[in-house]
Amino acid sequence: MSTAPKEAGMPTVVLVGTLDTKGPDYAYLAERLRALGVDVLVVDAGTAAPRGLTPDVTADEVAEAAGTTVAELVSAGDRGAAVTAMGRGAAAVVGRLAAAGRVDGVLAAGGSGGSSIAAAVLAACPVGLPKLLVSTMASGDVSPYVGAKDVAIMYSVVDVAGVNRISRLVLGNAAAAMAGMARDRSRADTATDARPIVAASMFGVTTPAVEAAKARLEELGYEVLVFHATGAGGRALEGLAQAGLLAGVLDLTTTELADDLVGGVLTAGPDRLTAAGAAGVPQVIAPGALDMVNFGPVDTVPERFADRLFFVHNPTVTLMRTTADEMAELGRRIGAKAAAATGPTEVFWPDGGVSALDAPGQPFADPAADTACRDALAATLAAHGRTLHRVDAHVNAPEFAAAMADTLHRLIQRGA
Repeated sequence: MSTAPKEAGMPTVVLVGTLDTKGPDYAYLAERLRALGVDVLVVDAGTAAPRGLTPDVTADEVAEAAGTTVAELVSAGDRGAAVTAMGRGAAAVVGRLAAAGRVDGVLAAGGSGGSSIAAAVLAACPVGLPKLLVSTMASGDVSPYVGAKDVAIMYSVVDVAGVNRISRLVLGNAAAAMAGMARDRSRADTATDARPIVAASMFGVTTPAVEAAKARLEELGYEVLVFHATGAGGRALEGLAQAGLLAGVLDLTTTELADDLVGGVLTAGPDRLTAAGAAGVPQVIAPGALDMVNFGPVDTVPERFADRLFFVHNPTVTLMRTTADEMAELGRRIGAKAAAATGPTEVFWPDGGVSALDAPGQPFADPAADTACRDALAATLAAHGRTLHRVDAHVNAPEFAAAMADTLHRLIQRGA
């Protein structure tokens, strides 16, 4: 497989999938893409003879990229292991093609197995590269297939099992959408913004603080990327920090840790608030929105929380106030993560409340719970020789945002 840069002009779309079971579907996608003026590069992730079209990257090459062979996968008789291996190999192949500038878009179609392979491939592609998955799984929870990348998903309506009057429409639309995206990308202005990038975490209840901090950082010469703390947003922020794309992190909204601790629906996993520290990226941290755990509609809240304090944010989002014990544990966890950071890290605490709902007269005002968090956080930091910076202001006060932004700027400049 060549990784030489493609010739300028016609955009190239990679089709990746299991040609042994979905060959005719992929042949139709390739036909439609070519008719729309797009070159096609086909990667076979199946484990039997391909049907319908000849791949440019064979299944043997994909398996080799995963450190195995098709024969070994077939002889093992473990379909799940085979899907995992071929997904890993296809991700390596397509990742190399993308890195070499040979790809303007990636398109895949399949059922649960094919979608799993596609998920691995699309996760290996950079943000901004068009990614489209036509899947039988797209009408349910798509988080395993989207992850933290800009993946577009189209429901296949019928199974991806041969071209018929329905799949012809759906696959035709997918090809047209991908052709348009790939063509636009291949013609896009390649000029880049030279400003260093800072990532910031935000929730609706911390928006004023992040907007003020963002404005200050932009005055100081940074491009600020804001991530909504919805689980996927936190994972995306962590991914950019891990990839070395960030000059600094303004982690003002760490609410996803509350969902991870208590069992809310917007967790970013236990590794949230670790990537920047591990990569040595300067970061400034605050307890934004730690006063709440997120659930869906009120009737979806688990019964074990029936006696807790709730606030119905809207018909699809129900917020639950964290207790003093939970807040104390969150303080310890944030303190430990900050203390483990290898790069410059500072932690701030707003004495006036940690969210728009946590202020005098607001539904989640609970000074005792906040104090439990603050004390545990300060004690954990002190045990590692670090200091908690207290600000006599609410989290959304302009002075709190300015203090965090200016501190992050100093940390970045010191490192530079």
